[in-house]
Amino acid sequence: MKASRVEIRDRTDVVTARRDGRDMARALGFGSADQTRLATAISELIRNVIQYAGFGFCVIENASSPEFVEVRVVVGDSGPGIPDLQEALRDGFSTGGGLGSGLPRTRRLVHSLDIISEPGNTRVEITVRRSRS
Repeated sequence: MKASRVEIRDRTDVVTARRDGRDMARALGFGSADQTRLATAISELIRNVIQYAGFGFCVIENASSPEFVEVRVVVGDSGPGIPDLQEALRDGFSTGGGLGSGLPRTRRLVHSLDIISEPGNTRVEITVRRSRS
């Protein structure tokens, strides 16, 4: 299955990206629980883009290696950035008046979470993987 790119402009794009993530995970043989975890993580990240930056993108790709079957998702925007990344990854911290569970929840749902953020350039990369053996 080839990579998918979703331009994030409004909440309807959450549905498209979730579906593309599930489709990729299913095509690579992930079970329904992993598909759901990935779709939920994608939703959290895209909602953050819409709330804080207004627009951005989501790329979903097969990042498998000889050792692992892996789906990689990169969500990016050119918004204001995350002022305090350590705080943003802490449960209960919110700059937008929410519950502060978005990034911490995302981190718990996936195998890896990497964030690069500065004003004008935020990129969040998540992966779900399973061993080939």
